[in-house]
Amino acid sequence: MRIFSFPPVIDERARVLILGTAPSVKSLEHKQFYGHPQNFMWRIMYKLFAGSDPDPVYENRLAFMKEHRLALWDVMESCEREGSLDMNIRAEVPQNLPWIIGEYPHLRCFAFNGSKAYDTFQKHFRGNDSFRGITLLKLPSTSPIPTPRMRTLEDRVEAWRAIVPYTTL
Repeated sequence: MRIFSFPPVIDERARVLILGTAPSVKSLEHKQFYGHPQNFMWRIMYKLFAGSDPDPVYENRLAFMKEHRLALWDVMESCEREGSLDMNIRAEVPQNLPWIIGEYPHLRCFAFNGSKAYDTFQKHFRGNDSFRGITLLKLPSTSPIPTPRMRTLEDRVEAWRAIVPYTTL
């Protein structure tokens, strides 16, 4: 089944663009970035920038991201995938990421949500001069599935802390 990403959540204040791969089944059902209630993304962002639990209202979460100079999008415009696992992704079509750099020249950092997002970016854009001056951060997935190095929410919060300095540049 071919799935499509959502439009970016971004404004002229954005300094960090958080890039996932493609929306999960739950995200597509809810029409929300990181729409699965078990995904750690919202908890990580609120812990980093507010020291609190996330606002339950999606629109407020998006406003929170913008207030903190964060933007959301996916590396893939579309792909074929059964289920939600990145390992099932096939026939991906990349986003027009050079376009977003042109539209939002104050972006300073791309924060990749997991290896698949980073690897897909590298596959399609390695060596592209459009991204000169953009820091590329490969961060652990916000999926709650434990890995040998990322066992807990707190482990992920510490890893994602790397984006904080870019929000003030």
